[in-house]
Amino acid sequence: MKIALIGYGRMGRLIEKTAVARGHEIVCKIDIDNQEDFDSKEFASADVAIEFTSPSAAYGNYLRAFEHNVKVVSGSTGWMKDHKESVERMCSEEGKTLFWSSNFSLGVAIFSAINNHLAEIMNQYEQYDVKMSETHHIHKLDAPSGTAITLAENILARLDRKDEWVKGTEGKINEIPVESIREGEVSGIHSVTYESDADKITITHEAKSRAGFALGAVMAAEYTVNHSGLLTMSDLFKF
Repeated sequence: MKIALIGYGRMGRLIEKTAVARGHEIVCKIDIDNQEDFDSKEFASADVAIEFTSPSAAYGNYLRAFEHNVKVVSGSTGWMKDHKESVERMCSEEGKTLFWSSNFSLGVAIFSAINNHLAEIMNQYEQYDVKMSETHHIHKLDAPSGTAITLAENILARLDRKDEWVKGTEGKINEIPVESIREGEVSGIHSVTYESDADKITITHEAKSRAGFALGAVMAAEYTVNHSGLLTMSDLFKF
């Protein structure tokens, strides 16, 4: 498989190493200082582009890749508020392909499935209130993390007594508070806690390194080569 990399920071380099180890070819590497390479023959030859950049750049990167009919796998977060409908339309009506996830870790996919099932159980027990926390390195720009938002929205879809999530440690009775902590070089810790007067239940996922994210992104690219439309981790991992 021929892969183009959009964003060549720490994640981009780790994805390159992982992809090459799995027998793939990196045909183009685009970063902030060589944006003109979007229009190169090397980029156009890619089967898939893997994009890890910033919330402000992601949507524009999708558009430039789509211009050359290159499928995209992206882990960038923060763009959906303004551009979700546009991307959905391009994928459903214009034949474009985007595999997007806020987190490509297999462990997080399993954790998300557990989170969904636990929320369904807890919907029956109103004595339990729910809150969340996420911790990441000091370089992370968005807060809460995209993964935390996805986890919170999945709870909201299953817990009738909650209507929205809010940033911070406290919320109204119908809200899920999501605390964001930025410290050191933490790869990512996400926790969901249900608490009653009698006891407390907490589930936690802790990433030990970025290696799991890189592997998941390459696996997503391998899946995307033979699939189309708007794809997610639930397509790749059917729990």
